[in-house]
Amino acid sequence: MLGNKVAKIALAMALVSLLGLASQANAECKLVSTKDGSPLPIKVVDTDTPEAKEFLETCKNPYTKRYVADAEAAKAGKKKFGFWSCTQCHGGNAGGQTGPSITDATWQYSKHITDKGMFETIAGGSNGGMPTWHAQAAGNPELLSTDEILKMIGWLRSMYAGGGDKPWLND
Repeated sequence: MLGNKVAKIALAMALVSLLGLASQANAECKLVSTKDGSPLPIKVVDTDTPEAKEFLETCKNPYTKRYVADAEAAKAGKKKFGFWSCTQCHGGNAGGQTGPSITDATWQYSKHITDKGMFETIAGGSNGGMPTWHAQAAGNPELLSTDEILKMIGWLRSMYAGGGDKPWLND
């Protein structure tokens, strides 16, 4: 009798564990504001590319490895970087100007070691002078889409000159 109860409890615990793992695998990427740690309200929309949808589900930028491996493809990110005048603060090759370099190992925020962290700062801005650039976060449809930000981050990673570990390439 006792053995039967133990077996049932073990089975129940295994089921709960499996359900927990399944929900983690399906968990949505949880973005937070660099300004205050509050949730960053960016969700999948009908116009999102498959890459943007993948990022918003996994927090992994599908452009990063592609752009690091293919300098020609990375030019799509550089073009967006120039078009949106990121060069005004960060310089033509993102090495810094009035804003910090974003191609070396000196991160303004430690979360920039991940593509998710860099996305959160670009999308939602910071308390250090970076404005909110994502259309949803700013409530302005004229601003950047998730895909445009991801392409810029992919290019920035392709330009990285800081040495050491590159965790954005480890996944």
